[in-house]
Amino acid sequence: MQLFQKIRQQRLLSFGLLLITLAVGIAIGIITNTGVKAERQVSAVAPDATPLNIPKADPIANDFTKLTKRVEPSVVYIESDYLPKPGKRGVRPKENSEDEDNGENAEPKDPSDVFKHFFGGPQQRSFRTEGSGTGFVVDRNGYIITNQHVVENADRIKVRLAGDNTDYRGRVVGIDKETDLAVLKIDPKGPLVPVQIGNSDSVQVGDWVIAIGSPFGLQATVTAGIISAERTSRDLPGANQFQNFLQTDAAINPGNSGGPLLNTRGEVIGVNTMIATRSGSYEGIGFALPSNMAVKVYNDIIREGRVVRGSIGIRFPANPNQADMMEAFGLNHGVLVEVVAKNGPAGKAGVKADDIITAMNDHPVKDGDELVTKVADMPIGSVATFTVDRNGQKLQFKVPIEERSVVWADELQLSSNRPPNEPEKPILKQTGSAKFGITIVRLTEKERKDLNIGDGSGVKVLAVDPGSFAEDIGMHEGDAILSINRKLVESPDDVMKVQADFKPGQAIAVHVARSAQVGGDRGQPQRYYLLGRLPQP
Repeated sequence: MQLFQKIRQQRLLSFGLLLITLAVGIAIGIITNTGVKAERQVSAVAPDATPLNIPKADPIANDFTKLTKRVEPSVVYIESDYLPKPGKRGVRPKENSEDEDNGENAEPKDPSDVFKHFFGGPQQRSFRTEGSGTGFVVDRNGYIITNQHVVENADRIKVRLAGDNTDYRGRVVGIDKETDLAVLKIDPKGPLVPVQIGNSDSVQVGDWVIAIGSPFGLQATVTAGIISAERTSRDLPGANQFQNFLQTDAAINPGNSGGPLLNTRGEVIGVNTMIATRSGSYEGIGFALPSNMAVKVYNDIIREGRVVRGSIGIRFPANPNQADMMEAFGLNHGVLVEVVAKNGPAGKAGVKADDIITAMNDHPVKDGDELVTKVADMPIGSVATFTVDRNGQKLQFKVPIEERSVVWADELQLSSNRPPNEPEKPILKQTGSAKFGITIVRLTEKERKDLNIGDGSGVKVLAVDPGSFAEDIGMHEGDAILSINRKLVESPDDVMKVQADFKPGQAIAVHVARSAQVGGDRGQPQRYYLLGRLPQP
């Protein structure tokens, strides 16, 4: 009986092994047949090609990836819309627009037009104008920094957080037109993730940077580049006095406005504000307001609701060649006082036009930007001591700091405060040809009034010789020469006496007044310092 059971078990085992062998054989046959078919399909077209394999997904992490993931939750998308108000220029439908682009390579109507705020392009919907921009969270309770032009004139502001489709209603806490910044407030469902603020003073040309924004409404778009330069407001047409910029080649486009510019630690070191473009889009040059300035503006707004800046009531010429100007005046550094505000603190203290401020509180002042920054940051009501060079004489004045908006409150009315027109007195016109390559005459009383020039000063340029020194430095017909190297001129004879002592290669600074009709300038008469070096013989 036991022998029979053993035989039976062996038969069952053999049968099981046979079934397993058959199954394995069939599987191998199927795989082999499939592979042969595949090889035949490939070999029929490209017999020497090897099929490609998709590798296992293995993310490649780098510093940019990490900081982007960390900062993206703090970057917000902003939409603002408004109805054009009666009497104000609204956005017209494109088919009726007179400002329509004439092509990507069309030249701008004005040189300053290449500098554009990159607020997302407005769209016409039911006669309501809409635009988009970017902002970033700086406080867990819903406070956001963006550009002022993103929310300017807005009737309604919608803010969308990363990963949240809710449209939060944005409220403007305060704006600062001088720096084009605005602070918004939303009421989030819970605490938000604020960005980490960096110190923009540590930024150097060549540093890697990252821009995050919503170009053309495409949220959470990340681009990278470097800091390509640092620019002052004097470098950029249309920039305000307090707008100094970090220049970057990180790709930024319409809609990036108000977004953060980050360093490689993920810290915000700038607020993207403008681009230089002829096509309206990215061409490799963008500008961000430094974070240190943005922080000062933000802190003032959340404390006072506005930005308070100090002023002493002077203006200085916007001139990129500071060194040559100071050399022309026989100094190493300083700020030339071009205009003294009527009833301003500097004027009351005794500071006059053509004085050169060389120090503030015994600390040297190298240029106008430094002076403005120091004065603007001083508390209102405090007093500063200014060291002044007046025709080689060293003087000191104690000047109280007053609020800038108060000091220049009547700035727009200055041109209308002229005395009534008086009958013109006959003035002998004298002409003379100076070394500069110009023909000049005395100014009439009416011309002085039109240019807002004091009695008896200035001569008018009748003609500028082609290829002359005057043409090289940008002098125009119709300009009024007020002084040369700080020596006042009242007649053509004065000009020729002054230039008689000049030597070839010497730095020359010519102070001119120019009307709105001369040289394509706009608005009220302006004053300029034209700088250059006399040519070598």
